Amino acid sequence: MSYQLRTREDIAQEIARDIPDGAVVNLGIGIPTYVSNFIPAGREVILHSENGILGLGPKPAEGEEDYDLINAGKQPVTLLPGGCFFHHADSFAMMRGGHLDIAVLGAYQVSAQGDLANWSTGDLSVIPAVGGAMDLAVGAKQVWAAMPLFTKQGECKIVDTCGYPLTAARCTTRVYTDYGTFAFDEDGLYLLNAVTGLAHSELEDRMGMTLRTHA
Repeated sequence: MSYQLRTREDIAQEIARDIPDGAVVNLGIGIPTYVSNFIPAGREVILHSENGILGLGPKPAEGEEDYDLINAGKQPVTLLPGGCFFHHADSFAMMRGGHLDIAVLGAYQVSAQGDLANWSTGDLSVIPAVGGAMDLAVGAKQVWAAMPLFTKQGECKIVDTCGYPLTAARCTTRVYTDYGTFAFDEDGLYLLNAVTGLAHSELEDRMGMTLRTHA
């Protein structure tokens, strides 16, 4: 049976659907920046950006961008009624103080135990950029990673042990990918859902690991 991989927008839409009403959520760089465009109507979600914004809205309409109002990825954003912006130090106080319900972060690797590696691959041609990822990974009540499941070279980014420098150990609670969504319990990784048409055994073979299907 054939299957269709999720796009970046599909992944972001699923994340947005899973965010509970009333949650305060940080959106990191990459796929997470799309989440603000898909918050369900009528659901109150307060979106935070590391560079000092609370109350992010969806992306601005073409031609209405204000490049003095940007997110952590330097993309123009909008501000919802009641939103505000503030000093970087205050933003980090929110992150470190346990005030965020969820941090949605991009990732290079996530281990089967929930370790997160998202700031360096060791590639000398790329400047390492940990930014506030460590603060978010240990300060948020939940950490949701959003990433393609495989690298361009076909290597699975969910691994037994991370080969890249860790951002934080055993911090990840969910991983949203183009092939499916994974979660963690006291026994480690399990498959929450897969794209329609993708057989469980086929995903296991592709990833090279055995997958539990429920907590």
